[in-house]
Amino acid sequence: MVAADAGLGRYIKPKNPETLKKRVLIISYYWPPAGGPGVQRWLKFVKYLGDYGVEPVVYVPENPHYPVTDESFEKEVPSGITVIKRPVWEPYAMASVFSGKKTREISSGMITVKKQSPAERILLWIRGNLFIPDARKFWVKPSVRYLTGYLNKEGIDTIITTGPPHSVHLIGMKLKRKNGVRWIADFRDPWTSISYHEKLKLSSFARKKHEQLEHHVLNGADRLLVTSFTTAEEFRKKTTVPVSVITNGYDLTFTENIPPDPTFTIAHIGSLLTERNPVILWESLAELVSEHRDFADNLVLKFAGTVSPEIHRTLKNYGLDRFLELPGYVSHEEALRLQRSARLLLLLEIDSEETRGIIPGKLFEYLVARRPILAIGPEGWDVAKIIAETGAGIALTYTAKDAVKARIFKSYEKFLWNKSTVPASGIQKYSRKNLTAKLAALLHDVDDRQENGHEPG
Repeated sequence: MVAADAGLGRYIKPKNPETLKKRVLIISYYWPPAGGPGVQRWLKFVKYLGDYGVEPVVYVPENPHYPVTDESFEKEVPSGITVIKRPVWEPYAMASVFSGKKTREISSGMITVKKQSPAERILLWIRGNLFIPDARKFWVKPSVRYLTGYLNKEGIDTIITTGPPHSVHLIGMKLKRKNGVRWIADFRDPWTSISYHEKLKLSSFARKKHEQLEHHVLNGADRLLVTSFTTAEEFRKKTTVPVSVITNGYDLTFTENIPPDPTFTIAHIGSLLTERNPVILWESLAELVSEHRDFADNLVLKFAGTVSPEIHRTLKNYGLDRFLELPGYVSHEEALRLQRSARLLLLLEIDSEETRGIIPGKLFEYLVARRPILAIGPEGWDVAKIIAETGAGIALTYTAKDAVKARIFKSYEKFLWNKSTVPASGIQKYSRKNLTAKLAALLHDVDDRQENGHEPG
């Protein structure tokens, strides 16, 4: 089989696993049965690396405190893969006794700014100032102690750490110093520049400590992997270590034929945080409901995942709560069904300079669902580039009220003609298998060439 190399326009032929096999240790906090997007990136890489002459060995916590779980991911773990599990002590488990809901929200990054309770303010201060870089820091020392012997015994000379939590990178940094291994640090999200970092009530000491640790990791690894072009640019200003962009992607394991909803269903899959509250969207929908009786008769807003109380209140203020369906957290397979049955898919991001480099993993699943995408986010958002190149929809800013309303009504007109499918093109390079081919090329020391200032991607 031949796989396209994402972003470079050339092809990488899979290595013959029988003649060339490279063992690589992957250190990750998130692993099935963890739910959400964080687990999928390396689960999918592990799934396909064997096709490219790489044998992954996975190191994960034995007793993690996952905010959400999804047992459907467990069946995607390839048989025969070595998965090492070692105990982790986490203060989240202890803190949840006093404030279970708030602990889960903070653990998953869902931090509210308005109307914080005293318990939440205390938890945030503790999280930001006592647990640096994060509350999984207590897994570092025992992991280094165990893996030092394991690497020597097994003769593994390449390790990959993936964060957040960024404390996982400290394991890689210490193993490189002790064992002299080649270390690749993968950043699914940025570190000090991530949007919620400012909400952690950091002291000047804590802020400096975070910056120092980030500096050591960025300059101590042999290569950095990032998921967005903006993050790559940010990191290249902080280090001379090579930075490669390998985005997240989609998998074609789900082949069920899902008919579109008979209603004009606008769907959002994933957490809707308070800061992702596009008033221009709700205003547009409220106006269309008022102006077109048939639009109101057909409209359904289906939001799967956690929806913040602030967004609930805003929808109610605009009279949209009567159109709302809230399935709650759903399995990954059910999320894929919802995407394919929707008539319009929403992708919302916080309107901030710090979020320009956030490319949600669900974007790529939206692409393969071939339903029109309406994305609303910051100016210069990396998502806009991908949507434009694939023709999958439109990305607008929080000031483009007229354009948002016009795009919704255009999608509604297509719904009336039963034409809700978009002919997205060029999405194959975002398949998980093609992205794994790109990763394998790095692991096999294939030289990368920069394209348009990005290396590669």
